[in-house]
Amino acid sequence: MLRAFRDAFKIPELKKRILFTFAILVVYRIGGHIPTPGIDGAALGEFFAEAKGTLLTYFDMFTGGALGRATVFALGIMPYITASIIFSLLIPTIPQLERLQKEGEVGRRKINQYTRYATVFICLIQGSGLAVWLQHLKTETTGISVVPSPGPSFLLITVLTMTAGTIFIMWLGEQITERGIGNGISLIIFAGIVARLPQAGIQTAAQLRSGVLSPVKLAFMLALMALVIAGIVIITEGQRKIPVQYAKRIVGRRMYGGQSTFIPIRVNTPGVIPIIFASSILMFPATIATFTGLEFMEGIGVWLSPGHLLYSILYAILIIFFCYFYTAMIFNPLDLADNMKRYGGFIPGIRPGRSTSEYIERTLSRITLAGAVALAAIALFPDVVNTRLGVSALLAGFYGGTGMLIVVGVALDTVKQIENHLLMRHYEGFIKKGKIKARF
Repeated sequence: MLRAFRDAFKIPELKKRILFTFAILVVYRIGGHIPTPGIDGAALGEFFAEAKGTLLTYFDMFTGGALGRATVFALGIMPYITASIIFSLLIPTIPQLERLQKEGEVGRRKINQYTRYATVFICLIQGSGLAVWLQHLKTETTGISVVPSPGPSFLLITVLTMTAGTIFIMWLGEQITERGIGNGISLIIFAGIVARLPQAGIQTAAQLRSGVLSPVKLAFMLALMALVIAGIVIITEGQRKIPVQYAKRIVGRRMYGGQSTFIPIRVNTPGVIPIIFASSILMFPATIATFTGLEFMEGIGVWLSPGHLLYSILYAILIIFFCYFYTAMIFNPLDLADNMKRYGGFIPGIRPGRSTSEYIERTLSRITLAGAVALAAIALFPDVVNTRLGVSALLAGFYGGTGMLIVVGVALDTVKQIENHLLMRHYEGFIKKGKIKARF
């Protein structure tokens, strides 16, 4: 691996792309520390310290702490992610968007443009809600107002500043995608999550010095983290290959077809989207209870807080449901079977047409169940580590959940991008063995 990193900097174009990516990420991290005008940062930090476990701290993870500091990047890249998810769900249901997607690069550019417009709209709504909330926010213990001078001017400046910050982050991500290495938006989320790692390391060192954490327990935790990362890699890379054979056809004086290929069905087709949806739904009662102070809402918030049995059961059920829902939205076995039949393709031992569609649907259902159960286990693992091993919530977040899935997935994708550049120039890559396969 060290040799591969050394070879990467021998290629001028690849070296330029890597350095450009690092430079953009540095700009992103600097922007995450520029405060929004008119906000008392100390009071806001005190409130977030009291509000652990709510939806706010969950979103703060994706912004690398920018939301907790109310910086110009407080909204982060989540409005763009939300707009992208909405359009990915709308494309199969709206014929006009589906036709645009099938038009190739031109259609995808139009959809991306619509996604940007939707991002601005979502930023204005979220920024307005966040500004109004900050204007009425006071710390629970000291009663200090987070906004010393509230008013219309504060609302306008805050909304425009945070909206512009998100648009700038979106532009940075596009620059990384075009001129850097990997998917820019994913790398920005990756940087925001990894930025919390030094703080988690400082907490672990403090616990080790104070005797709360023993060296044996620390070694066990590190080994456990390695096993979790290995499991996430297997789930991310695992796929079921359905063999497809194309019959020979004679067109004029030439013979076409006769080749063998396969349909790759990934174990974890939807990625981290089911976890994001499920956790957002379950975190709303606890967050609303924080804002309203109603007694019955506080009771619901306690039952739906991480670590409780009801929360864990509902969390797992919602993740499995959204895995099937999202897979059904982006994968249509009937269309796939019709396309195979049209071009003379068939699965050995399965009749073309309806039988092929039923076989693909049955296989997809089984592989999705395995991936959904594994995803639910990974998502619940940080709560187990936090409650059973007594690890802090910040450090437990690196033992699974959304953050770890994103970190591992983006790291694998970036390594593949670098490896492709190396292999094109006859350098040895990072991965020497073939892809991981899963049989279900």
